[in-house]
Amino acid sequence: MLSENRRVDVVVVGCGNAALCAALSARENGANVVVLEKSPEAWRGGNSAFSGGNLRFAFNDVKDIYELVPDLSDSEKAGMEVIPYTHENFFDDLARLTEFQTDGELASTLIENSFSTLKWMRTKGVRMILTKGQSASSKGGKRRFKGGLFLEVVGGGRGLVDYLLDRAIDEGVEIRYASKATRLLRDTNGAISGVEVHGEDGPYEIHAPSVVLASGGFEANPEMRCRYLGPGWDLAKVRGTPYNTGDGLGMAMEIGVQPYGHWSGCSAVSWDLNAPPHGNISAPEPYQRNGYPIGIVVNAMGNRFFDEGSDFQNYTNSKYGKQIMAQSMRTAFQIFDRKTIDLLGDAYRSRKATMVEANTLEELAKNLEIDVEGFVDTVQSFNAAVLPGEFNTDIKDGKATQGIHPPKSNWALPIDEPPYWGFSVTSGITFTFGGVRVNTKGQVLNTENNIIPGLFAAGELVGGIFFFDYPNGAGLVSGAVYGRLSGLGAAKYASNGAS
Repeated sequence: MLSENRRVDVVVVGCGNAALCAALSARENGANVVVLEKSPEAWRGGNSAFSGGNLRFAFNDVKDIYELVPDLSDSEKAGMEVIPYTHENFFDDLARLTEFQTDGELASTLIENSFSTLKWMRTKGVRMILTKGQSASSKGGKRRFKGGLFLEVVGGGRGLVDYLLDRAIDEGVEIRYASKATRLLRDTNGAISGVEVHGEDGPYEIHAPSVVLASGGFEANPEMRCRYLGPGWDLAKVRGTPYNTGDGLGMAMEIGVQPYGHWSGCSAVSWDLNAPPHGNISAPEPYQRNGYPIGIVVNAMGNRFFDEGSDFQNYTNSKYGKQIMAQSMRTAFQIFDRKTIDLLGDAYRSRKATMVEANTLEELAKNLEIDVEGFVDTVQSFNAAVLPGEFNTDIKDGKATQGIHPPKSNWALPIDEPPYWGFSVTSGITFTFGGVRVNTKGQVLNTENNIIPGLFAAGELVGGIFFFDYPNGAGLVSGAVYGRLSGLGAAKYASNGAS
């Protein structure tokens, strides 16, 4: 077993958004930092690289957006319709979507630090723009934003990783690829003293008084998915990296870290049926199918099974993937007609899309291999149940159905103008919700609720914030907030707290 002679202050396990924010935070607070990335360099960035780069944050004035996007022209500013998204709005959304299970202290820390953390990220070279796609629209000369999302990173998730990684290297953070952390080292008092690593040249130990675990959840581990999420989840497609297999969680559990949060919960989105088993690092987004609020979704029997219009897609996309997993063959079909097809995002026009176009409902069902009689009956019943009203995707328009189950609460239009389009979808798991327990400084707690000296955590493997569902854009910001806090704490502990 090789051992490194030089002293390292902080080891960060992982190389995604949370990990790089931790590394940059530790470095700016005087620490000598090494980042260990399990994957080869081409797969750097973990799940962050596969995200859309959406950023949810609390703000009280449109000038806060101008501060994060300083190159907006006067005409762009005049063309924006922005309603502040306050701390209370953010907390209400998070509490509602998690069925009021979110840890109040952890959630409040996330929200209260969201804007200041994005400002800090700008100082690290992260460029942001006004969000586009289905989170925004332009009508009547004004750009409107839906579901609490206003900003995204230039270049999406890959851009975010590249900005942070370039700055980390510039500031002297050492990045080691193909270097898998396999065990946490502790001294005789139980404090962290480093990690055991398996690198390209074999196993070795790297000694440091502080370690930040930021290596993601277990969404790419079929055995853990089946064990914690339930039967059938071993067959789910993985939206992101194949390298998030729960290694950090495993190392933590071995030393008595306290499990926390929703271990049987995850974020899972509507994903193309014939997408590859894992995400495509060179083109991460063409398989997502998030236009369901303006259509209907049926299973192989032709039956609807959830309210497609219960809320904006930013608030439902994470949970409906789980409902698709419960259907026969883990498959569903999104149905649109001439009235709505042009409102769908670019991903629906990708060559990767598994879709059928037909001039009759019967032909559509037959070609999609849906029960024809059940499908036609469902569409006819749906059409008859649609109430009159104005269709408006900028708001929850209340244009609903009446007398059918499940209802459609908003954006209900009859499916009655051919040609018809059907897209075959399954579930794409994004990340898991269960993790370790941390305090509001990112310090990890053991099963007796005591701080484990020198151990910090951030990102997906932090438990207690997300349950059942989560608001789109909160994941990256949570990783950044707790990454920054844990990096600060790790640097301070390495300087003052270690013996």
